[in-house]
Amino acid sequence: MCENAPVENKKKVLSCIQPSGMLTLGNYLGALKNWVAMENEFDCTYAVADLHAITVRQEPAKLRAQIHSTFALLLALGLDPEKSTLFIQSHVPEHAALSWLLSCYTQFGELSRMTQFKDKSAKHADNVNVGLFSYPTLMAADILLYKPDFVPVGADQKQHLEIARDIAVRFNNIYGDVFTVPEPYIPKTGARVMSLQDPTKKMSKSDENANSWVAILDDRDTIIRKFKRAVTDSEACVRVSETKPGISNLIAIYSAVTGKSFEEVEREFDGKGYGDFKLAVGEAVADELAPIKAEYDRIITDKKLLEDLYKSGAERAERVARKTYLKAMKKVGFVL
Repeated sequence: MCENAPVENKKKVLSCIQPSGMLTLGNYLGALKNWVAMENEFDCTYAVADLHAITVRQEPAKLRAQIHSTFALLLALGLDPEKSTLFIQSHVPEHAALSWLLSCYTQFGELSRMTQFKDKSAKHADNVNVGLFSYPTLMAADILLYKPDFVPVGADQKQHLEIARDIAVRFNNIYGDVFTVPEPYIPKTGARVMSLQDPTKKMSKSDENANSWVAILDDRDTIIRKFKRAVTDSEACVRVSETKPGISNLIAIYSAVTGKSFEEVEREFDGKGYGDFKLAVGEAVADELAPIKAEYDRIITDKKLLEDLYKSGAERAERVARKTYLKAMKKVGFVL
């Protein structure tokens, strides 16, 4: 190809993450590590989804700190604001505005069937608010504003993408080609990280047992200590098996941070005990996360840098979002 030939437009990807406090090793290996890799392949839009956080009661000062912390962590992971659009959701008012418009094209029955609504309603029975119920419509607005071709999804978010696609198709069928109907994107790599204390459950910071999860920002000693305490079995053989969920989980984690295949991991620890293996996993994870923590510690204290980047990111995002929002409003019949 000649030097002056135009570069083919990249496909668009969008992903958002809530500012829910400490992000875990599961968040990192399951999604965030891939966000950095996707920057070179796609035109990426990434957001801190702070509007979604208030479906449960938040302490204002703590919420502000978590928003700043999550934004800083995304930068520390290596996301490049020059390559990707990186912003805070509430700084782009079109998210809330389009959510209302789309709510008029979302059926009550669709929302009432959402698994996450049922689960969170049971967990927060004293605060089953309308926002919790209409959460998927706001998520649909988050997605459709930026016309992404793909949205990375895990099993727990698949239903939300499906309803966003349904809303987009319904709207387009009435008014013409307004929204891009996104496809789910399954990353080439990405580990499903389970609890270190109950490997039948996904790793989650909401687990009451702090030894069950590792935070991205945990220090080295804490990480190694948690892996040393990881639940295994009595066989003392490092191999992947459905009957060995604890060891299988540790092998998957070690594989994800070292790049070694499961077979290579099994050969490396053939004849060695669980103590040696758990120490090796802990050290490998600590080595992987240490540069991220160091960069985070540097960025989080630079308030001006953070403010400059999230403001410029919001301006960049709103240029795209406003165009989509106004097109939708005009199609419906509003006076602009």
